[in-house]
Amino acid sequence: MARIRKTSTTETARKQMFWKIGVYVRLSREDGNIVSESVVNQCKIINDELTAFFPDEAYEIVETYIDDGTSGTTDAERASFQRMVQDVESGRINCIIVKNLSRAFRNSANQGHFLEEFLPLYGVRFISLYQPRMDTYLDSEVVHSLEVSITGFMNEQYAYKTSADVRRTFKNKRENGEFIGAFAPYGYIKDPADKNALLIDEEAAQVVRDIFTWFVTDSMTKMGIAKKLNELGVPNRAAYKRSKGFRYENPHAIHNDGRWSACAIARILQNPLYIGVMRQGRQKVISYKVHKRASVPESDWFVVENAVPPIISKELFEAAQALNQRDTRVGLETNQVYMFAGLIRCADCGKAMHRSKSGKYLYYVCRTYQEKGRGLCTKHRINSQDLESAVLAAIQSQIAMVATLSEIIRKINEAPVVKTESIRLNAMLSQRTKELEKAQVVADSLYVDWKIGDITRDQYHRMKIKTEEQIAQLEAAIAHIKDEQQTMAAGVTTEDPYLVTFLKHRNVKTLSRGLLTALVDMIYVHENKELEIKFKYQDRFRRITEFIGNDQHDLRVIGDKKVS
Repeated sequence: MARIRKTSTTETARKQMFWKIGVYVRLSREDGNIVSESVVNQCKIINDELTAFFPDEAYEIVETYIDDGTSGTTDAERASFQRMVQDVESGRINCIIVKNLSRAFRNSANQGHFLEEFLPLYGVRFISLYQPRMDTYLDSEVVHSLEVSITGFMNEQYAYKTSADVRRTFKNKRENGEFIGAFAPYGYIKDPADKNALLIDEEAAQVVRDIFTWFVTDSMTKMGIAKKLNELGVPNRAAYKRSKGFRYENPHAIHNDGRWSACAIARILQNPLYIGVMRQGRQKVISYKVHKRASVPESDWFVVENAVPPIISKELFEAAQALNQRDTRVGLETNQVYMFAGLIRCADCGKAMHRSKSGKYLYYVCRTYQEKGRGLCTKHRINSQDLESAVLAAIQSQIAMVATLSEIIRKINEAPVVKTESIRLNAMLSQRTKELEKAQVVADSLYVDWKIGDITRDQYHRMKIKTEEQIAQLEAAIAHIKDEQQTMAAGVTTEDPYLVTFLKHRNVKTLSRGLLTALVDMIYVHENKELEIKFKYQDRFRRITEFIGNDQHDLRVIGDKKVS
């Protein structure tokens, strides 16, 4: 009698299943150009193995989900993985195939949740071809095996080690002033011979130079500069990168219409990269598992000077920063900043002067008097034309004095011996050193005084904190004085920034805002219309006069000129 093979219920169910397959493929950033892990090869390997898993069953590859160049440590950043999850929930697929577990997961917690909770909830089959080979339909308990757990742990450790190695590499590059961004900042291009070095992109660099010049010299506002660039048809930073063929993207790219804005102009004006200073590490990824970025304190940034070729001069950049700090007013018709905006104050109350117009005449009056009443301050009123004439005369006088200083310095430096020791700094250093020694003696004796009962515990702690603060302040002052002494010891040349900046305007005949912002820090108006002008580079001026005084030249100069 022939033997009849009994077919189990499970086998019958298997033959009746129709598998709607989702193939998941991922190539991570750290894989680089490893051919065996390429997207194409992963797909080929999976297609070649399919028949071994479905010998008698009907199946269809519904979709191949590809995350190319994406880390596997988090699910949230993998767009195709998230789409696959949604297709599982909707029933579009009921089987997932991957080459190995590391392609699907680099995070053991995510692996456990996905294999042990999510897929069983929706009755979805999971197949891994290698490391380890598994099929949850044939063996549902395999997800709890030691081999799968160990593989998940090892994959996560690999991700952690790779992340740590990458961070160390980036740290070294940042410390050396090497650029590690995906796209060069506006005004620069990556060196074809060295992707971590930047070269000047002359086309964009000229726009940067124009922005700084218009802002500092031509008194244009940030909004005015943006409007001018848009009128000239100059594409903004994002549009410029795309026009050069870069696949430039950012979170706000969808809203970017290619036009300049005042905010974009402000970011350029405040970026020290344009004088060669590289700042990196201002944000960091929270961890290799949490890819969100967090701000880093400025003290922990990587700042390297002379890291890239400068596009503008340091003097022009510093002038732009000084203007950014000022309270300025804008002419509605010209879209330019008023000549004295942010540069003129009442000498008595210290408030900014208010610009007023009476007929065809312009004048300035104390804002406190104008807005809060006569009892708090007086008018300090001065005609705009008188103000311009007096300030121009004072600047011309200051330039003439600087020319005299420059000539004296030239003669001193040509002499056989140049004395550079500062008597004032020596005296200050001696005094601060004595004060520090005295404070340290007090600090050392406090503990003994407490223990022998001369002071209470509370007195000891209060005096200890106060003494430590005093010591810290004195140590900082001594360090600053020593820095000053080193500067003095280096001497002064006719190339000093103070001298160069003023002499650049030697033949000035008319007053402009560019001239004011370059040379003047503040103008104070007294009630009798007398002006007190505080010029820039006062610390350099003092060092120069000390340098000259130490060489026993009898020269008396005044840093702040007063004119009537």
